[in-house]
Amino acid sequence: MADNLVADFVIVGGGTAGCVLADRLSADGRHTVIMVEAGGADRNPWLHIPLGYGRVTGDPRFDWRFRTVPQPGLDGRSVTVPRGRVLGGSSSTNGLLYVRGQPEDYNEWAAAGCVGWSYADVLPYFRRSEDQQHGSDTWHGSGGPLAVRDPVDTHEMCDAFIAACAQAGVPRTRDFNGAAQEGAGYYQMTVRGVRRCSTATAFLKRARRRDNLQVLTGTVAERIRFSGRRASGVTLLCGGRKIEVAARREVILTAGAIASPQLLMLSGIGPAAHLADHGLHVLIDRLVGVGLQDHLNVRSVYRAARPITMNDRLRGIWGKAVSGADYLVRGRGPLTIAAGYAGAFYRADGARGRPDMQGYFLLFSTDASGAALERHSGFMTSAYQLRPESRGTLRLSGSDVREMPLIDPAYLSHPEDRRLTVQGIRRFFGIMRQPALAPYIARADPPLDADDETILAHVRSKASAGHHFASSCRMGADADAIVDPRLAVRGVEGLRVVDASIMPFVVSGNTNAPVVMIAEKGATMILEDAAKALAA
Repeated sequence: MADNLVADFVIVGGGTAGCVLADRLSADGRHTVIMVEAGGADRNPWLHIPLGYGRVTGDPRFDWRFRTVPQPGLDGRSVTVPRGRVLGGSSSTNGLLYVRGQPEDYNEWAAAGCVGWSYADVLPYFRRSEDQQHGSDTWHGSGGPLAVRDPVDTHEMCDAFIAACAQAGVPRTRDFNGAAQEGAGYYQMTVRGVRRCSTATAFLKRARRRDNLQVLTGTVAERIRFSGRRASGVTLLCGGRKIEVAARREVILTAGAIASPQLLMLSGIGPAAHLADHGLHVLIDRLVGVGLQDHLNVRSVYRAARPITMNDRLRGIWGKAVSGADYLVRGRGPLTIAAGYAGAFYRADGARGRPDMQGYFLLFSTDASGAALERHSGFMTSAYQLRPESRGTLRLSGSDVREMPLIDPAYLSHPEDRRLTVQGIRRFFGIMRQPALAPYIARADPPLDADDETILAHVRSKASAGHHFASSCRMGADADAIVDPRLAVRGVEGLRVVDASIMPFVVSGNTNAPVVMIAEKGATMILEDAAKALAA
């Protein structure tokens, strides 16, 4: 590799958004593209087996293994923050669920000044990326790069959970991304055939056949370089060497809600006093890293009354061998399932209206470490508040990009989050007490009749990150916004951010599908602006 490289577009981060952009920006052959990824290639088979997320999460080859600062709202605990460190980023390591959020999320973005980001504006980009198993309709697309499909098998316990939801007043739905999000049903997954469909396999694999795209793995972006107030390139670290990459048109940050604000601050764009504390030159005084959000995941563990869980299917060498054979020969069995099998979107107070809680039904249970299945028959549920009021910060711990940033989601810092989380968990327990599930539950931790004080204590002592970090480089039209509605960093030229960090607030659900949409729309805007510049 040469010490000096040049391309029209330099993409920093080969994760969910970066792979989409690498494909779309290189597609017509008119522009040269370099994409930089700190992690490695996605060759490990566990990155492609749906259940493999349990094997790669926490592995330093594929996971940044970040942690939050101690959280006062969680009994002072520091919780783990898994983030993909491999081509495809977290789309290569996540739980595979395809959830877009609610139309109202995007309409509120537009109402807050993000012109062009209403649901009507973004729906075509969701549809463009999608290859929906059930074909195209008003809400869905077919023939796109990202495969979206149902689980290959149903399960009687999931069916019982969906029936229990109906008994508790949460209707059955077959599509969380259609006319309405509310309801209970099976989650769809980003899977093609029997393999995970990450953005590395969906978008990047085909793009890498093109001569105008260069992908650099094992390469860390150290700083964005500026000529005056125009981003002119990026300084990289690779195997102890420094490499300079020049951008003729734009530098595009796609490193995610943790690393994108970190790199902006290291490059002189951030809160002036904070940058000065670390001896960094201040180019633009901006509230980068302010407003960080995540969903707070609250799990409950159940002893199953019958040996029909994944714990039973995967127990021992024989169980693993049979499940592996079932996957390889028939494309079925435990290795095909996502992190959430069935789930529900519902109102914490049981009233009609926009759901404010999301629940999961998981056909396995893990020990206290979360790394190994329990030895007995067990399963879990989890739930979280969809639109938390708590907002935290992302701060530097030093002036070296290799130092872990200070991640503070400020979980439960807002009283409304504490109230609604307890209310929502209590309603979820009400679902679990319904007659449809009674034959399957031998014991629940915490008990399903727990009072509010017990539930809150459980949340504080057991809750974990939802893995949906967002909003640390907020998009908006106001003076404090980091990027404008075309995702350009305010106050400089030639620099954009295109990832979950630009969300004005976290969407009502999982974030992978929305990030793909953001990248699709971002690529369109980047190419539009490039065409205008060429015509000028």
